[in-house]
Amino acid sequence: MTEADLDVVLEIERAAYPFPWTPGNFRDCMRSGYLCLTAWIEAARVGYLIAAPMVDEMHVLNCCVAPAWQRRGLGVAMMRHLMGRLGEVGATRLLLEVRESNVAARGLYHRLGFVEVGRRRGYYPAADGREDARVLVWEEKRNKTHQ
Repeated sequence: MTEADLDVVLEIERAAYPFPWTPGNFRDCMRSGYLCLTAWIEAARVGYLIAAPMVDEMHVLNCCVAPAWQRRGLGVAMMRHLMGRLGEVGATRLLLEVRESNVAARGLYHRLGFVEVGRRRGYYPAADGREDARVLVWEEKRNKTHQ
């Protein structure tokens, strides 16, 4: 992902989420050296993934597929790509938060071998206040068959 991708990424973000990230959120991630990737089909950007390397893990901050391209395996492909790159930063696990109400994403992560390890109360903004996040972890040593 580069600054040149930002307009399309923001378009996808705004179409997919009721409480989208700001342009500054994306710029901060790019400036911080996080792994910021875009997914393409032919000449169209159809998704993106942002992950922050930590000591021995990658924290997935945002993984999004444009609504018109969802349910075609792109989210799985992006996550598998990230799993394949963990060794580049010496990581062996992925950590992420997902909205409790996002049943589709939770199913995707479960199929990839993620397990729930906790909750963050009131983590996400919601139309009626705040929504809890489920904290999920994927560990390489436990999930060799899911890659």
